[in-house]
Amino acid sequence: VQLQASGGGLVQAGGSLNLSCATAGLAFSRNSVAWFRQAPGKEREFVAALSWYGGRSNYRDSVKGRFTISTDNTKSTAALQMNGLQPEDTAVYYCAASYSSTVTHNSYAYKYWGQGTQVTVSS
Repeated sequence: VQLQASGGGLVQAGGSLNLSCATAGLAFSRNSVAWFRQAPGKEREFVAALSWYGGRSNYRDSVKGRFTISTDNTKSTAALQMNGLQPEDTAVYYCAASYSSTVTHNSYAYKYWGQGTQVTVSS
C-alpha cells in the first residue's frame, strides 16, 4: 500500500487549499482514510477521517464546517478541502489509511501513512 499527499502551500488567512492523497493497493471496501497534521513543536493530531464506502466521517471540532474529507473511487484518491484557513491550521498534513473502516481519531488505528505536505497560513 502506498499513499502520497500533495497540494500544500502558502495561503493567506481565510483562504482555501485542497489536499490530495493518491493511493495504491488499498482494498476500498474495507479501508478508511484519514488526515492528520503536525505543527512545529507539537504532537501529531487528528484532522478528519472517512470510511471509503459507507460514508461515515469524523472531524476534529476545530475544523468542522471548514474542512471536508472525500474520496474519489474512480481515481483512487482522497482529498481534504480546507476553507477558511487560519494561522493555527499551519502544519505538515499527512494522509493515512486503515486496514478497517474505522474513522477513529486514534493514529494507531491507521497502518499506512504517506509523506507530509506543508500547509502554511499567513495572518
